[in-house]
Amino acid sequence: MEKKLTEIREQIDAIDNQMLTLLNKRMELVREVGHLKRSNNAVIYRPEREKAILDRLNKINTGPIAPQAIEAIFLEIFAASRHFELPERVAYLGPEGSFTHQAAESRFGALSDYVSLSTIQSVFESVETGRVRFGVIPIENNREGSVHETIDLLISSDVRIVAEVPLDIHFTFASMEDRLSHIKKIYSKDIAFRQCKRFLDEYFGDSNVELIPVESTSKAAKLASEEPYAAAICARVAATIHKLPLLFENIEDSVYNRTRFLIISKDFNNQKAAGSKTSLIVKLDNDTKAGTLASFLNDFNEAGVNLTKIESRPAKQKGKFNYWFLIDFDGHCEDEAIAPILAKHGDHIKLLGSYVKLV
Repeated sequence: MEKKLTEIREQIDAIDNQMLTLLNKRMELVREVGHLKRSNNAVIYRPEREKAILDRLNKINTGPIAPQAIEAIFLEIFAASRHFELPERVAYLGPEGSFTHQAAESRFGALSDYVSLSTIQSVFESVETGRVRFGVIPIENNREGSVHETIDLLISSDVRIVAEVPLDIHFTFASMEDRLSHIKKIYSKDIAFRQCKRFLDEYFGDSNVELIPVESTSKAAKLASEEPYAAAICARVAATIHKLPLLFENIEDSVYNRTRFLIISKDFNNQKAAGSKTSLIVKLDNDTKAGTLASFLNDFNEAGVNLTKIESRPAKQKGKFNYWFLIDFDGHCEDEAIAPILAKHGDHIKLLGSYVKLV
């Protein structure tokens, strides 16, 4: 048995050596691409190109590697490649260890220059002023709905959507205490308490444990690591950062708990690609007149364009009750069926961007 294991390990080592050689060859080509992009002031991050590579690899994959594993491996390779071309500065809604931080790292890798900011507005401002190239912010959760602050800032800010990042949200229960009976207070973000209600009712429903909302689950982990008789509902990475032992994992009520994040930038346009989606803001004249919105939407229906989301937000114009609409639909803004619609309503829309559809 030992002889056989040694032979297999030697084969693995040989393959690892080949992989390292090939990765270094890839990086040499990446270096050339970086030189060309810098000479033309081109953007390093091209999510539509990365998606095309993943789609191609999955088509030729014969296993046993699963598509999710291929994506995880190559996203790290892409991130390392971008860092090799030109390190990107990325702002995210912090603090470190937040789910937004996880979403950012899932696309930009561990080597990028990250800036943790305390508010969504700060992320938008950093992108608008050019202090960072990209920003990562939450847009919606499939259990709790949309993040209205993000939508309002998309309306008022001069930024574009570069990509979307779906992330499965899993909560852990962590504490320095090894007995639940010793816990007197639990820290977390208010939304996390709601999403873990079943767990809290089951384990603490008959107790006098105090639920204390804080601005982030990362802050909750920090507080629980510093205070006796305290616990936190937080992300696993936040517990790890603050050396907080895990007592329970995956305590959320639904295993299908997902949040959609957006990557934003200034003056960014994705190239036309299959499998795109487009987001835009619409403000219609005479929106109190019957049929105004229906007429606008009917243009998409007649063109066979699938609308995937429509949400209204107050226009905040004096004392009036007028609304902006956030609309998502399948397709790229340059598609033959879509471009004429956008041109027709150009005075009433704000194009946020066309990007690879992942949700």
